[in-house]
Amino acid sequence: MKELKEELQKAIREIPKFDELRNHIDITVTNEGLRIELTESEAGMFFDSGSAKMSPGGGDLVALLAQELSKLPNKIAIEGHTDSKRYPPTALYTNWELSADRANAARRLMQSHGLGNDQVTQVRGFADQRLRKPDTPQDPSNRRISLIVQYVSKAASEEPPATGEQEKSEAGKNKPAAESSPKEHR
Repeated sequence: MKELKEELQKAIREIPKFDELRNHIDITVTNEGLRIELTESEAGMFFDSGSAKMSPGGGDLVALLAQELSKLPNKIAIEGHTDSKRYPPTALYTNWELSADRANAARRLMQSHGLGNDQVTQVRGFADQRLRKPDTPQDPSNRRISLIVQYVSKAASEEPPATGEQEKSEAGKNKPAAESSPKEHR
């Protein structure tokens, strides 16, 4: 995953508007896999305010990520997050719909730019339930899209053992690709 992180960072640096986007892209290796977070600014870096319509600059970055991620065997989960600013009480649309709609908008754009239909495993909307900055719930960086490039398990890429049991790690889960050769499981 570290190698993949470096490759993606290199590709992102080549985007024409990289200087504007630099502080709004966070790539970390987690226990789920490689997490790419695209955080909003006050003015709306990736989406129009209160909308699931992607901005042109944000769309360019998401399209580039789709092209890069489509080259991998990894599955992708896409998450939408909002800040804690509420819609009016009479509104029929809430942060739940907005977060799910933004994640779905990112999925549609990514799939139209090369990400395989079978690569996306989940589209999740979290509203304001997983704030990036819980101490400042209305901070713009709480509004974000997260792309999780999931580990490729060794068991998923090989024939299962005759007994039907998969190889387990200490936590009782399939071993992540990080424990295998990086070239084989990016």
